[in-house]
Amino acid sequence: MTEADPGSEQPPASAAPGSSSAAWADVRGDQRRPSLDLRTDVPHAARLYDYFLGGKDNFAADREAAAKMLEIFPGLAVGAQANRRFLGRAVRFAASLGIRQYLDIGTGIPAADNTHEVAQSVAADSRVVYVDNDPIVLAHARALLQGTPEGRTAYLDADFRDHRRILSAPETTGLIDFTRPVALLTVALLHFIPDEDGPGEILERYKAALPPGSVMILSHATADLVDDPETSRAVVGSYTGAGVSLTARPRERTEKFFAGWDLVEPGVVPVSEWRPDGNLRDAALAPAQAGAFAGVAIKPVRP
Repeated sequence: MTEADPGSEQPPASAAPGSSSAAWADVRGDQRRPSLDLRTDVPHAARLYDYFLGGKDNFAADREAAAKMLEIFPGLAVGAQANRRFLGRAVRFAASLGIRQYLDIGTGIPAADNTHEVAQSVAADSRVVYVDNDPIVLAHARALLQGTPEGRTAYLDADFRDHRRILSAPETTGLIDFTRPVALLTVALLHFIPDEDGPGEILERYKAALPPGSVMILSHATADLVDDPETSRAVVGSYTGAGVSLTARPRERTEKFFAGWDLVEPGVVPVSEWRPDGNLRDAALAPAQAGAFAGVAIKPVRP
């Protein structure tokens, strides 16, 4: 991958509000290549996560693989649920700062408290662009487009690695004005991007495109919180055995993703400990069960 200057590309600005109708986008259209992701007889990352969240959009192969993972690490399901609650708290925090536009990359199968539902519950005119390159998610994506009449939502079928496409797609610029603060979400995403693909370098392209006052919301799987290294290796191995690449990274690697932005208190912490709101499930969750770090940062104004 050839890396360009992160500040060299800016997506075109858009006035954004426009019509209140939802936008639908599959930018690959008929060019989509057949994918094993559509098979129901092999485990799939998005359906595994759906299962851990208590969803119903999963199949026997997913449930069998999930059961084996839970035998190795029983905290996987409660950790996934804590991660989802973190998303809600972080989006409400961004909304409290006046953020009204959100770019959610690595959306996953629609579940309770999707980004637009949380954001629009605070401000009905909030706009959300969902991005995922997963055929399974695409099959369910229309559920992500049911927002408030005042707000707008869109779904873009694209890969996180293709920052140029995502930032400049009409579906993105039609909803998001890049001259105004944006909330960028990469929740439970970057651990699926291997080191050789340069997740940090790619993330910098998105960060460079956003104006001061923007917010970054991020969570990432880690082995730091698990006492037994063998358990961590077994969990990663179980994902690999199911055909899913997973790279658990330590706290310092997660903190580097926020470089150049101001981390808000309490910094990078286990997902259940980021600004807890009194939820009893989070209060009872041990850090080892969380299995992931989370943080939120704001892009500062630089002289």
